[in-house]
Amino acid sequence: MASDLVPGRTLREPREPSIVADFRGVQFDDECLYQVLGSDAKLLLLYDGTIHGEGPVWQPDSDRLLWSDVPNRRLLSWYPDGHVEVAIDGTRFMNGNAIEADGTLVHCEHGRRCISRGGDYDTPPEPIVTHYQGKRINSPNDVAVAPDGTIWFTDPIFGIVMPNQGALAEPALDHRSVYRFDPESGDLGRMADFEQPNGLAFTADGRTLYVSDTSLSLGEVPGLEAGSKHEIIAFDVGEGGALSNRRFFCHTDHGYPDGFAVDVRGWVWTAAADGVHIWSEDRRKLGFIPLPVVASNCCFGGPDGTRLFIAATQYLLAIDLIG
Repeated sequence: MASDLVPGRTLREPREPSIVADFRGVQFDDECLYQVLGSDAKLLLLYDGTIHGEGPVWQPDSDRLLWSDVPNRRLLSWYPDGHVEVAIDGTRFMNGNAIEADGTLVHCEHGRRCISRGGDYDTPPEPIVTHYQGKRINSPNDVAVAPDGTIWFTDPIFGIVMPNQGALAEPALDHRSVYRFDPESGDLGRMADFEQPNGLAFTADGRTLYVSDTSLSLGEVPGLEAGSKHEIIAFDVGEGGALSNRRFFCHTDHGYPDGFAVDVRGWVWTAAADGVHIWSEDRRKLGFIPLPVVASNCCFGGPDGTRLFIAATQYLLAIDLIG
């Protein structure tokens, strides 16, 4: 029967994670990191099979980790028993993902050049942001939900200059910016401009916003010149989301700080070409988790929030914190 030809959702049956045998261990640059990771931390391989994994986010209500396989046009889900499913198939090149307070998913889509909400295996998500002042936005890359429920996102041009990340198009806007969208009022604000904004994340109290600028990576696109930025910038967040005190926070020596997560201590854990780098909120380099492939993004999750999930090219990796 024709229905027998339709692929199923399951990509892998339940199994225990494997330990990455050639992991050379965490590099500790500050003693306080020992209390969080310990000297015998193991790097876990949870899944192998993506082309370019991105946008990991933990969904507590469903007890699962969601992440994008951008060129494969899939949103995947990993469950604690080890099985992996397709959460949304045939995406429009989803990249970053976030969770609203009620558990609803929010996505960045390169293909439709929008921020969308919701969706499941049979129903596509609904676009909620497509234009700024009447002009099409570029290709939203990463998204975060602030404590006040507003949706913040970065809008570089990567998804409209890289065919494996979206579709080629001329930008309608003459700026590359971070935006704040209020779902209740529908207001969309342009909060800050960058060369090519990429990852973003808030501290738990919402008072600090971090944004990475990775214009250096444009040098990987045929016909384009590399920018100068491979850094994370910090802002103070005030009333109504107003940003102030723009300041340099850190940069990586290898590659560029792509996606990142901020933990309950205020530490920044950023993916880069050689692994995950960890900084304290006062800009002390705490340590480094070396990886065998380029890391794109990371997030904290699990039932108690003490597992760091890492989307790294073809792998979904994890490392467990002591507390």
